[in-house]
Amino acid sequence: MFDNSFVFTLSCEDRPGIVSAVTTELFKIGANIAESNQFWDRQTNQFFMRIAFTCPPSVTYEEIERALAQPSQHFGMTTKLINGARKPKILIMVSKFDHAMLHLLYQIKVGWLGAEVVAIVSNHDDSRATAELNGIPYYLLPVKAETKRVQEAKLLEIIEQSGAELVVLARYMQVLSDDLSRILSGRVINIHHSFLPSFKGAKPYHQAYDRGVKLIGATAHYVTADLDEGPIIEQETQRVTHAMSADDLLATGRDIESRVLARAVKNHVESRVLLNGRKTVVFSS
Repeated sequence: MFDNSFVFTLSCEDRPGIVSAVTTELFKIGANIAESNQFWDRQTNQFFMRIAFTCPPSVTYEEIERALAQPSQHFGMTTKLINGARKPKILIMVSKFDHAMLHLLYQIKVGWLGAEVVAIVSNHDDSRATAELNGIPYYLLPVKAETKRVQEAKLLEIIEQSGAELVVLARYMQVLSDDLSRILSGRVINIHHSFLPSFKGAKPYHQAYDRGVKLIGATAHYVTADLDEGPIIEQETQRVTHAMSADDLLATGRDIESRVLARAVKNHVESRVLLNGRKTVVFSS
């Protein structure tokens, strides 16, 4: 993005004049709108909007905040103003399967995903070499029932000290506690195979193979205290056939998981995801 680029998101009860009020204030400070998306949820009468814009170099973040304060207060908006030139900081959590993490790191490397990985946390030591190769701090936090609370407290310390704004569970195979899920609400994204509820537990792709499924997929969602039932951000499915082995399904599933998680993280860090109760509004690029 341009050096003086910004993203403004809002949600509020729908009524006439919202778009006009916001764009008028942006016009007054010399902003140029690069992208605008909006959605009206007729069922709840909630209005959602995302505006990406650039400003003259002389315009500061604080001046933009002041300009948008009037319409925000008048319409009772929930808002967020993001400096588009700043790369959000993310913390990746991984267990033994590292395909989703490696895909994220690659997409950051080539510039498709504008984010900075400030830490990798794992309950195994398998990905330490990858972290060291990329110059990323690595934290080994083995999890057992008797140490779970202590390790989650350490995780919160790492998040605070690193400045991580988003936690990405890239096939992290431990369930976060209800307390931690509430503390990090809206700041944790998980990737999951889309076999719920039929194929829970170990080796879901092998279970799917045994049942002769014809469609597999993956779902990226925000983590809540309700296991695997948080607001959905991104999904993808792919047809499979009887000629494919369990390992073929596993390889295909890993590929889908990697792509879906990366798209979900990209949409989040670009402020394209707005919560709408138990659902999301996603203004995809």
